[in-house]
Formats: sequence, C-alpha cells, structure tokens
Amino acid sequence: MESLNHVQLLAVLALPVLFAITVHEAAHGWVANRLGDRTAYMLGRVTFNPLKHIDPIGTVAVPVLTFLLAGFLFGWAKPVPVNARQLRNPRRDMALVAAAGPGANLLMAIAWGLVIKLSIHLGPAWAEVALFLQYTGAFGVLVNCILMVLNLVPLLPLDGGRVLNALLPRRWSAHYSQLEPYGLLILVLLLASGVLSSVLWPIIEWTMWWLPGGQSAIEILLRLIH
Repeated sequence: MESLNHVQLLAVLALPVLFAITVHEAAHGWVANRLGDRTAYMLGRVTFNPLKHIDPIGTVAVPVLTFLLAGFLFGWAKPVPVNARQLRNPRRDMALVAAAGPGANLLMAIAWGLVIKLSIHLGPAWAEVALFLQYTGAFGVLVNCILMVLNLVPLLPLDGGRVLNALLPRRWSAHYSQLEPYGLLILVLLLASGVLSSVLWPIIEWTMWWLPGGQSAIEILLRLIH
C-alpha cells in the first residue's frame, strides 16, 4: 500500500472526512447550547451521529472530488442553526460558537496523531491493521488541519469571519456583514485561483509539524506522494 489506488484512498479518507465535518458542526451546537441557545439541541444536532449532519453533496461528494482533483479539501455539513437572540451575550457568544468548530478540528487532529503513535507499537501480527491506522491517522491529521485553517479565514460565512464580525465595533460589523452573500463566491474564486492555497498550505504544514504524531503524518503522506 505504499501507493494507494482510488478505492484504498477513499477507504482511508472516509472516516477522517466524515467526522472532521460532522463533529465540527456538533461542536457549534454544543457550545451554543451551553451558552443559552437550545435550538440545535432541540433539533437533535448536538450529537456525533454523522447521519444528523450529513449533506450528501457537501459532506461526501465535494470533499472527495476537490481533494482528488485539486489537492485541496473543501466541503460542508448541514449548518447547525444558532439563534443569537437566545445567547446570553450575543456578540461574544457568537464568536465562541464559531470558534468551537475549528477547535473541534484541532482536537481531532491531535487524536488522529495519537492513533499514528499508538499504531507504531502494534506487533507484527497486526502489521496490516497498523498500516491502515497509520494511513487513516495521517489523513485524519491532514483533513482536520485543512478544515481548521480554512474555516479560520476571516471571511463570512466561515467561522473566522464570524469571529471577526463579533470582535469588530458595531458600526464596522454592520458594513462587514453586508459582504456575507458574496463570501462563498469569493472563497471559491480564491481557491480556484490558487491564491488561498499558497497562503494556507504553509500554515497547515506548520500546524501539522507541531502536533503529536504530526511529523509522522507528514512523512507518511510524503511517502504516498512519491
């Protein structure tokens, strides 16, 4: 398996992509619930059950296709509804709710890195399982770092944009919010042009390097590329 075919690649990508996107959304709902808005909780969205969050296009088809064709990961789950009026401190709490998604991706990247570290210690009898865990763990680190960094881009409707919007003075925030209808179009254009990738990849690689198991993940991925 030093060189993965498409079926093997999809096998090791499936769980990392699925949980990276769905747990990201669940984290938004969990933090919103803790801060006073029970909307997502009442709709059953504060759960790690992927079926509650999956968008067949955004969660499955688009991430796989963009990664295979463009070398970058882009996707979405069904957005978790948040009612800012229910939050105890709407501006501050909306920033915390938004930050919860990338925060969940960081925790999952750490967890996948630990999977790699543990798999290295499996005995010879478990060699094939260890190899599968190492590949899955490496992609888990990569996928979650990509989604974390991408979502922190200060562009609405991304999480980074919502955090920035909450931190801006109210007058500036009102003007900034008017850009939200064009946010996804701007994002797609930046991704398609390669401008955003050239900026984000060094940040993603730096983040991976410092995570537990991250250096091993980079080495595994480089072996697969070469």
